[in-house]
Amino acid sequence: MRRRKTPWRDRAGRFSALKFFSVIGLFVPAILLALDWNLGNLGPRPITEAIHTTGQWTERLLLGALAITPMRFVLHAPRLVLVRRMLGVGALAYALAHVSLYAFDEKFRMLHVAAEIFLRFYLTIGFVALLGLVALGVTSTDRATRWMGKGWKRLHRAGYAIAALTVVHYTLQARPNISGPALAFGIFVWLMFWRALPATQQQSPVALLLLTIAVVPMTACVEAAWYGLFTGINYRRVLAANIDPDMALRPSGEAAVIGLAVVVVATLRWAGERRKQGQGSALDPPRDKSLGSLSVKV
Repeated sequence: MRRRKTPWRDRAGRFSALKFFSVIGLFVPAILLALDWNLGNLGPRPITEAIHTTGQWTERLLLGALAITPMRFVLHAPRLVLVRRMLGVGALAYALAHVSLYAFDEKFRMLHVAAEIFLRFYLTIGFVALLGLVALGVTSTDRATRWMGKGWKRLHRAGYAIAALTVVHYTLQARPNISGPALAFGIFVWLMFWRALPATQQQSPVALLLLTIAVVPMTACVEAAWYGLFTGINYRRVLAANIDPDMALRPSGEAAVIGLAVVVVATLRWAGERRKQGQGSALDPPRDKSLGSLSVKV
């Protein structure tokens, strides 16, 4: 008998622990948000907090979906591709919850909601990103992939443009504190720079280290520029906070931690491959050709 398609099975119909726990993980933020709302832990304006939380998870899941391709190479884990579509659909679900909660907060006055989207720039950007996510979501099925052929890849590469729009939307609505958007910017830039690397360098620990070194100051400068231009806070103080060991970790520091973690993993994997093969270079590590293309599937 043909096995029923379920989210926790792979293409061959076998149970996949990776997909199973990913499905559970996608529901955890929504469940915790519902519990906090029910317990009164969302502050004086719970609906506003819920709107922000669902928007943040949209951003995280979208960046996570885009990060699957580099991570499957760095970690030498081709099966990660099994959850890429799942993360993208999860991002769409949280985006729909995000806009639905906004409409709820506006008492479902849809003409007013439409006017706000048209008149407020950050809402316009967010709505365009939502439309893009919907387009990616409805074409993410196997049937749509076969029907669209090569056009599917061209459409789904728009995932990076959509992620850029969500970062801008996140930044414009997060004032005055943009720690979250600044980190999202750093991760997005890292992903874009990684795609620009030559294929032979995309697993290189040295290239990944240089990539992190480039992204960290960019993240700090974007954060400082925002505060200097839009809040009146002296940008020099923000830059100084990024290198002051007594201050809390800034977004640039968080980006550094994430980037260095990737470098460590890549180094360990390269060292293991070198021990097995008795050859290789940190500048040109072996590449697993079985991992397929770098196309984005969201």
